[in-house]
Amino acid sequence: MRFMGWFTMAVMMAGIGQVYAAGPTGASLFWTSDDAVVREARDLVNQGELARAEKMLTEAPASAEGQRARREGLETIRRIRGDYSQDLDSLLAAIRKNLPSATAADVEHWREQGQVQYRVLDGKICYFRREPSNIWLFCTEAKERRARHEGRDPKAASGPSDKERRLFAHLEQVIAEAEQTGDVEAVPIKHTIRYRLSVRPNRPGAKAGSLVRCWLPFAQEYRQQKQVKLLRTQPAQHLVAPNAVDGWPLGGAPQRTIYLEQKLADPGQAVTFEADFEYVSFAYYPQLDDAKARPLPADYHGGYLAERPPHIVFTPEIRATVNRIVGDETNPLARARKIFHWMSRTYPWAAEQEYAIIPNLSEKLFKVGRGDCGTHALLYITMCRIAGVPARWQSGWETIPESYNMHDWAEIYVEPWGWLPTDISYGLKDSPNSKVHEFYFGHQDSYRLIVNLDYGWDLHPPKDDLRSEPADFQRGEVEIDGRNLYFDEWTYRFEFDAERVTAK
Repeated sequence: MRFMGWFTMAVMMAGIGQVYAAGPTGASLFWTSDDAVVREARDLVNQGELARAEKMLTEAPASAEGQRARREGLETIRRIRGDYSQDLDSLLAAIRKNLPSATAADVEHWREQGQVQYRVLDGKICYFRREPSNIWLFCTEAKERRARHEGRDPKAASGPSDKERRLFAHLEQVIAEAEQTGDVEAVPIKHTIRYRLSVRPNRPGAKAGSLVRCWLPFAQEYRQQKQVKLLRTQPAQHLVAPNAVDGWPLGGAPQRTIYLEQKLADPGQAVTFEADFEYVSFAYYPQLDDAKARPLPADYHGGYLAERPPHIVFTPEIRATVNRIVGDETNPLARARKIFHWMSRTYPWAAEQEYAIIPNLSEKLFKVGRGDCGTHALLYITMCRIAGVPARWQSGWETIPESYNMHDWAEIYVEPWGWLPTDISYGLKDSPNSKVHEFYFGHQDSYRLIVNLDYGWDLHPPKDDLRSEPADFQRGEVEIDGRNLYFDEWTYRFEFDAERVTAK
């Protein structure tokens, strides 16, 4: 059967348990290729000259590798246009849903102040598709006017949200239970996940008999995440990627998938893939003490200290910043904590572009000054590695009831504890309880789905075309007859139940 043929090919070509010396790039070849035409096109794209870049990528001859990089460049340009698809009229209409008095002059004024996310593409001002989300976060004038319109005092101090209150109660429970039992694992939560991905009908080039290949996210067995069990899939025939094998380098499948495929009977009908699975997630709360932290042994070969372009690069500016933050501190736990505190105070969360159109995720946050969880995680990883503290990526979903979402975070390695979860975008919490305040440095709550122990690895079996998300893997991936289907060509639904269990 062709399905098993793909499994065999995956073993032969990519290898179940394949390892990489430095780690994959997690980026399109367009951002990493040394092809001369691609380099010039990259410069044009960074200047907003998309049409000129397209013409160059389309017309110039190239080697096989150069052809793929150029093809991925054309797709990257298409994605950039999609992420910056709003004009002034559409953005103003979205703002007026919450602030009817807003004018075009207001938007232009806020843009000139750097409070609206936009790019100039081919000479035209194009606004980020997720605006006005960031306007409501960062534009003081817009926030105050909206508050007055909604009958709220714009100067009133805002207390913790309902989500934060629920989270703080959970963290206090974790701390109390871990301290009482002396165990690093506490408050186990059984999760039952129902994941559904539907390909929209009438995809370009699709025909009766076309093969639709789909990769859905699946839980890793990893320390505080246990008892992983696949319950059902639709279609029933499936291929589950092996669990990741921790170490340096990583083995197994660092980005764990459930692979499914179907042949189209009618291109005019939607195609749906489903997977239900369960696992138990524990909070992780080791008792950290700077006095017990030990430096890495001289013969340490555990990795996660080097650059990994394009997303982990030790630029002179980032190096200098790390040196200022850590000063003459030599304790590895204290060095990582200093970076955690500094980043928590410096970089707020913001709605982010798709990662595939960002050349360097860590540098984007460093230069722009705000970003989402993945940019936070990669800048923290970069800074910790510069400071001599091994650091790596982890991601999946946050599963706090009523406020779940995709999420990325980091881990740092400090002896004698080993790998410690560190969630820099959660950062320091606004709580009078000092242990809750610093909980996310070295600890993790129970409401997680860990899918990825690293970023950018091959899926199993490998995907033919450029992934929709070359770095992370949370929503899934799809292709028809070898052509990637981008996020705008399908929908997904993540549902779950979470309940406390009384025993491990």
